[in-house]
Amino acid sequence: MRLLRSTAIIASLTLVSRVLGLVRDMLVARYLGAGGVSDAFFTAFKLPNVFRRMFAEGAFNAAFVPLYAKRIEQDGDAAADQFASEAASALVGTVAIIVVAFQLTMPISLNVIGFGLDRVAGADGVSPFQLAVTYALVTMPYLLFMSVTALFSGVLNTRDHFAIAAAVPILLNLCMISALVAAPRFGLDQRGIGLALTFAITISGFLQAAVVVWGAKRAGFKLTLKRPRLTPGVRRLLTLGIPGIISAGITQINLLVSHNIATTQDKAASFLTYADRLYQLPLGMIGIAMGVALLPTLSRSLRAGRDTDAMESMNRAVELSMLFTLPAAVALFTIPEPLISGLYERGAFTADTTEQVARALRWFALGLPAFVLLKVLTPAFFARENTRTPMVWAGVNAVINVVVGYALFRQIGFEGLAIGTAVAAWANVVGLSLILRRDRHLVLDRRLITRLPRIVLAALAMGAFLWWAVRFVPDLSQTGILIDLLALLLITGAGAAVFAVAATALRAYGLADVKGAFRKS
Repeated sequence: MRLLRSTAIIASLTLVSRVLGLVRDMLVARYLGAGGVSDAFFTAFKLPNVFRRMFAEGAFNAAFVPLYAKRIEQDGDAAADQFASEAASALVGTVAIIVVAFQLTMPISLNVIGFGLDRVAGADGVSPFQLAVTYALVTMPYLLFMSVTALFSGVLNTRDHFAIAAAVPILLNLCMISALVAAPRFGLDQRGIGLALTFAITISGFLQAAVVVWGAKRAGFKLTLKRPRLTPGVRRLLTLGIPGIISAGITQINLLVSHNIATTQDKAASFLTYADRLYQLPLGMIGIAMGVALLPTLSRSLRAGRDTDAMESMNRAVELSMLFTLPAAVALFTIPEPLISGLYERGAFTADTTEQVARALRWFALGLPAFVLLKVLTPAFFARENTRTPMVWAGVNAVINVVVGYALFRQIGFEGLAIGTAVAAWANVVGLSLILRRDRHLVLDRRLITRLPRIVLAALAMGAFLWWAVRFVPDLSQTGILIDLLALLLITGAGAAVFAVAATALRAYGLADVKGAFRKS
């Protein structure tokens, strides 16, 4: 199937990016650890990321890709490119105003995400909140560059050119790794390293935008620069995009509230961020890759009246995503301490930090299958130009997340926020699934119904093996980084082998399926 081949391309390049991301996070953990500087840096980086997901990647792509695919199918490439040019003018103009507004009001506007940061100045005369303000002023232009990247990535993905769009996040990690390697050599302290990272982020945004613009031109896309105008195409984009913006906005505001709550507990924002980075590895490789490939595939099938093909794509997307996600979730839940210790525990990252991050990671792991399923289910609505239903359920998600997360935060601390996130994600999955089933937009076929329980059993068998095998792993806090990585490679590789054997024995997946997935459609 074309869907699985496209997903494999995106996932492979995402794997490279995520591996580099792990290297980046290992260096961040080594030099910044968990404290005032790391809390300030993570808060400043989260600010443009939140609005990027609201206005660029999330809402914009949900509305733009189906409309762009529709123009290609019905009116041809020239008309589609004309519409994309109009959309680009509207998006860039809007985001530029947002960036300038934040820059001019930064000490006040940072409160939306960093209200709980300490205002008391340290020995150097600078408080974590003041440091976060400085970092945010540098990182905010990243939002504008990533908006351009999102638009041109949508163009490339709709035209079946997935590689460039999937590869550009590698540039972010390369820029940040370069800063982390260079900064200590110049004798910079933690604050200086954090500042070097913020400049690296903004520079990477410019490079990512430049690469996708170049790639779109090579793919035959013709951009016509215009002043922003409310054309019929832009009006339709707004009609679909506003619910998407509200939906993404609810989700991101939810994250802002959670982060704000976390900043009221010392180091909690850093603990949650490090845990978030680890579960984002399988989420990015599987869920995001599947969602990116699935949206244009469904849009083209539905526009051409091939409803059967769309249903087949949905079933295979659920099956493939769970095949890879469930073992990852089980591993993160079963052996979080060795994973965190081997990857992060050196320099400023202590054994106590490992223990605290592991507490959050276990709960995020339980929510991982839901996070991935959401990436598979929402394209079924977006491809039908329905952005309202995901918006409503994003609101339900937010209420559950905040209520459960805050209540548990008051009782048990920061890990309550991770529990709230996982519970809310599963509630969202149940709600969207029931609606898709009611409208017969997702009818599980016999293959999926029989294979899902087998995948679950294979993942549990792997979890039992990891629980037994982890006792033979040495104390990674007492070994060098090469031994740490080798030990992690051995235990995770052995776990993957156990899962593969169990999945084959249970007939959860077979070699014929793998060959079929990459056969040209």
